[in-house]
Amino acid sequence: MAENWIEETLYDNWGQRFRVVQELARVKSPFQDIVVFESESHGRVLLLDGVVQITERDEFVYQEMLTHVPLFTHKAPRNVLIIGAGDGGVLRRVLEHPGVEKAVMVEIDGAVIELSKQHLPSIAGDAWTNPRAEVIVGDGIDYVAKAADGSFDVIIVDSTDPIGVGEVLFTDSFYEHCARVLSAEGLIVNQCGVPFMQADELFETSERRAKYFPHVSAYVAAVPTYVGGFMTLGIASKGANPAGQDTAVVRARAEQAGILGKTQYWTPEIHTGSFNLPPYIARHLPGHKA
Repeated sequence: MAENWIEETLYDNWGQRFRVVQELARVKSPFQDIVVFESESHGRVLLLDGVVQITERDEFVYQEMLTHVPLFTHKAPRNVLIIGAGDGGVLRRVLEHPGVEKAVMVEIDGAVIELSKQHLPSIAGDAWTNPRAEVIVGDGIDYVAKAADGSFDVIIVDSTDPIGVGEVLFTDSFYEHCARVLSAEGLIVNQCGVPFMQADELFETSERRAKYFPHVSAYVAAVPTYVGGFMTLGIASKGANPAGQDTAVVRARAEQAGILGKTQYWTPEIHTGSFNLPPYIARHLPGHKA
């Protein structure tokens, strides 16, 4: 019997491939090509337009860092907006924070949500039915443009790279509206790619956000399936500088929230340490002095 492999197509000169146990879904939505398959090595895998978005085996790294870092950086986040994240993993982690009163998730592609519910149920758990969650199938750009001033404390953008359907989430207009709808101490986080291969993504995103936020920084997470070393997560704040937080303060808050000791990647030490960037990454941030 011939082996079946799926190869990621993010880069045209380097990549990775997975041996497929079973293909579970292959759908062409109005927005993108979606594939869900069972891999031999990483459990179930979600691909959008040929690019790995999440795998069952290592999703905790990305989801925990994309969620717990901003929510423990903000002093008291009550209203959280999630843009993208159709697999539900970020929503699940946001709802683990008891202080969050409302989590609004806006995903443009309803097919991603439905296929994730059907084939990747462990990633979101019971987040879809949580009364504090509001899940909207719609355009995140449009939602932010129409949202009231100061209506959210934290915005988490979990998008594809700035190509195709995700491109509009990396524009000046989008970040300007995000700054407007965030409260006085509000902050925004979004993935900025793997800088070893996508350094321009981190630089351009950070430079755009610096026009609207006084503090622009980034932190890193080592996600095995995002090949090329550290993934950067860009963070911009209207309040305090996210870098240089106190580990003891983060630990106390995590303990109070009931999250301490229940994560697989995030810890208070990882939280504060992740802002210590290697020079090859740090040099792509605005204002960096070599």
